[in-house]
Amino acid sequence: MLNALEVFTTVAVGLMVGVEFSVAFVMNPIFNALPEDSGQLGRAHGGRMLGAVMPVWYIGSLVLVAVWAAAGWHDGGAGLVVTAGALLILSVIMSVLLLVPINNRGKTWTPENRPADWKEQMNRWDRYHYVRVAVIIAAFTLLVAALA
Repeated sequence: MLNALEVFTTVAVGLMVGVEFSVAFVMNPIFNALPEDSGQLGRAHGGRMLGAVMPVWYIGSLVLVAVWAAAGWHDGGAGLVVTAGALLILSVIMSVLLLVPINNRGKTWTPENRPADWKEQMNRWDRYHYVRVAVIIAAFTLLVAALA
């Protein structure tokens, strides 16, 4: 049963990493290259869509890692799992304090109501997001290593 939990947790976190990596290095560059207001509208829609799904995914992943750490406390990879959990906690804190406030503003913007500094705010979100992606990649890597 523990093996199934370990694999399920690793896959769930890995998929989350893939989505966030795709946002950073595929979707946002595509949106930024679109003409006129299309990119801003795409980012706003993406913010609404992923803003509804990702909190559940982040917290769910963190819960799965916590259960794995508790259930496998006496296994060799427990320290790696606990460290991965700490990194996921850091990613949630970063999200709540840095990314979500910008996302909550950006997902309501239209070409008619967006602020003058909207591109600067999106660039700030992108920079924070790159760091968050690095943090969750590190967490995922630790979970993979703990499987061995």
